[in-house]
Amino acid sequence: MQILKTTLAIGILCAATVTPLFAQEQAARPRQAASPEGVFVDEWGTSFKFSLCGEDGTSLCGVLTNLEGRSATEENLAYVGRQVMQAPQVAPNEWKGSLEAGGISAEATVTQTSPNTIDIQGCRSILCQTLTYTRM
Repeated sequence: MQILKTTLAIGILCAATVTPLFAQEQAARPRQAASPEGVFVDEWGTSFKFSLCGEDGTSLCGVLTNLEGRSATEENLAYVGRQVMQAPQVAPNEWKGSLEAGGISAEATVTQTSPNTIDIQGCRSILCQTLTYTRM
């Protein structure tokens, strides 16, 4: 019985010594960012296909793939299938640029909030709106 208690105590002591070292190793590794590439859709059915682009491959380009709701005017539908956004990366999982379609331009901030979710905040003047898009 004493051997079992000693073995258990040694095992706990070893685990207590190794666990903090393992945690430090994990914290020191750079976190692998989820890819923003793919098709994302909002709650109304409007969707974008995002891809990495630009000279260094870190900008985010967005092609409007479907337009639904009040925005689906004849003028705006002409932009379906066209690239309407290119935004340079400004931080991990964040890009800032402009969104242009139908003669309307808005400053846009794209933030990947999870592997399958992207928020797009569009601002015209002082009015801003954020829409959440989910990976299809």
